[in-house]
Amino acid sequence: MQNAATFWDNVARKYAKSPIADMDAYTYTLERTRSYLSPDDTILEVGCGTGSTALLLAGDVGHITASDLSANMIKVGSDKAKEQGIPNVKFVKAELFDSAIDNDSPDGSPDGSYDAILAFNLIHLLPDTPAAIRRINGLLKPGGTFISKTVCQPGAGASLKFRLIKMILPLMQWLGKAPYVRFMEIAELEHIISSEGFKIIETGNYPPPSRYIVARKVV
Repeated sequence: MQNAATFWDNVARKYAKSPIADMDAYTYTLERTRSYLSPDDTILEVGCGTGSTALLLAGDVGHITASDLSANMIKVGSDKAKEQGIPNVKFVKAELFDSAIDNDSPDGSPDGSYDAILAFNLIHLLPDTPAAIRRINGLLKPGGTFISKTVCQPGAGASLKFRLIKMILPLMQWLGKAPYVRFMEIAELEHIISSEGFKIIETGNYPPPSRYIVARKVV
C-alpha cells in the first residue's frame, strides 16, 4: 500500500477539481458546524484537504489552522486563500500527531487552546482511532468542541456502489491507487469518542453513511 502522504500528493489537483458528491448534505452539515462556532474561536481542521471547508468557515471564527499531511493539498489551499483574500486561515503541512499543530495554553496547562477541532472525512483513514481521538482531546480547551464526519459501515442496506468499493479496495490499495481505509460500525466509532473523554451532543447520518458527530470535551 502506498504511503498516505504520497497518495494524497498525487491526487491533490484532481481532488481540488472534483465536485462535492452530495451538496445538500455538505451545506446542511456546514451550517450545523457554524452553529457551534463563535467569532473569537481558534479552530483546528485536521485533514483539511484543499481547504474548501476552512475557507468557507473563516468568516465565522477568529482563526483557523488548516492542516493536512499532503504538501500538494496544502499548496492548493494556500493559493485559494490568497486568491480569495482570506487572511485568518493558516495552512500547515502536518499529520495529527505532529507538533506543528500544537497550540498550548498560555498558562502552561496540559490542555490545548483550540476552541474547536474539525475532522471531516478523516477518521476512517487513520490506523489507530482511539489514539487519534485522544490526541484531539488533548489539543482542545476544557469544554471544547470536536466535530467530525466519518464514513462508516452502512450495514445490510449498503448500496451497490459501496459494496463494489469495498470489494475492489484491497486490490486498489495493493496497486497504490487507494489509501488505508477502515470502515467502522457507527456504534464502535461513538463508543471510542465517548471513551476518550467526550460527550456526544449531536449526530446525523448521510449516505453512504457518513456519520456526523458533534462532541464536547469533558475530560
